[in-house]
Amino acid sequence: MLSLRHVNVTRYITPLREGGSLPALVEADDQFMYVLKFKGAGQGRKALIAELIGGEVARALGLRVPEIVFANLDVAFGRIEGDEEIQDLLKASVGLNLAVHYLSGAITYDPLVTDIDPWLASKIVWLDSLLYNVDRTIRNTNLLWWHKELWLIDHGAALYVHHTWQDWQNPEKPFSKIKDHVLLPQAKKLQEVSAELCFMLSAEKLKAIVDLIPDEWLADEPAFKSVEAHRNAYLQLLTSRVAHADYFVKEAQHAQRF
Repeated sequence: MLSLRHVNVTRYITPLREGGSLPALVEADDQFMYVLKFKGAGQGRKALIAELIGGEVARALGLRVPEIVFANLDVAFGRIEGDEEIQDLLKASVGLNLAVHYLSGAITYDPLVTDIDPWLASKIVWLDSLLYNVDRTIRNTNLLWWHKELWLIDHGAALYVHHTWQDWQNPEKPFSKIKDHVLLPQAKKLQEVSAELCFMLSAEKLKAIVDLIPDEWLADEPAFKSVEAHRNAYLQLLTSRVAHADYFVKEAQHAQRF
């Protein structure tokens, strides 16, 4: 059974002003530093769910992802913060949030400096095609070079279909943004890695990942009548995409030719 550790945020260090969600560097009661993603930010709980699913699916495929934890934020943080924007964010995020282990000293992957093995590049492109991840481009790679290894971060923009839940049951739904993927030119083994990765993402494995989502993040979704139905939609979306992986593999291969 999969599980994530729970930590309590003990110190707010600094905001990371990259994008509109204002994640923050924090310290927790286990003495480690984390990048904290707030449920009170622009995309709210949806971004946390995408971060959780994206990160843990990547980990299940053997890709390197920093540890993801549930992080509890006390109401006291909102009272002492001087910046009004951050204060509002903290107040709106009291309770359970998501945090990712901070890779101190990591540098952003630069495709002009470092070549990635075609097999690894193909795995990452396959993953992002599966997850509808629009946020792994040359402008914002969301890849870090740390201890001479490539690490994947920031999957909060993935699974964008869950913002409306429209046409989500269509396994052939196109993902044209794959043409902008930073590793697409190096992903020369897409067909070869697909069978292996599909095998690794069994229905049981995907269910274990989806079951990690806290009930409170799934509540009050107008598209579904219950938390259980909402959770099952994520599982159905993922299992259907894996079962029809040939569609997005061919789409990515087509994008490579143009």
